[in-house]
Amino acid sequence: MNESYKELLVKKERGFMQNFLRVICVVPTILFLMLSFLTGNIFLFIFTIICGVVDYFVYLLTDIEYEYLYLDKEISVDKIMAKTRRKKAATINIGKIEIAAPANSHQLDSYKNRQIKKTVDYSAGHDLPDQKLYIVYYEGNQKYMFNFDDDFVKAIRGIIPRKIFTD
Repeated sequence: MNESYKELLVKKERGFMQNFLRVICVVPTILFLMLSFLTGNIFLFIFTIICGVVDYFVYLLTDIEYEYLYLDKEISVDKIMAKTRRKKAATINIGKIEIAAPANSHQLDSYKNRQIKKTVDYSAGHDLPDQKLYIVYYEGNQKYMFNFDDDFVKAIRGIIPRKIFTD
């Protein structure tokens, strides 16, 4: 029985819109806080607290990491928000994977025109220095995007060698 255990942590990079949203939320909070102290107005202070709560949730939604866990022929994906909250995102059975290959691989050419019901991105959005962006077609109508390193691919390839490509 081939049992292996691999963990991989991938930080989703924030784009321009996420950074802009953070700034748009924090600046009014600071301004309302200063105005409430200068004027002594309790309503401005209450509004500052409301803006602070909104800032907290925006921060949670814009600071995301994914943890991949490979154990017993399953890939479990957890979404970690702001390094404080963890949520189970997906569980993928290795036996139901049709193909997994790097995003720029020619092996995926025959899958480009396929009708996909669900596309889910659990990646950083591009290749990282030690991790490649992989496209995984699963159960015929689902497409997943992951950032895998060489050790993670090697562990999966031991189970389904003809469905995992590294070129």
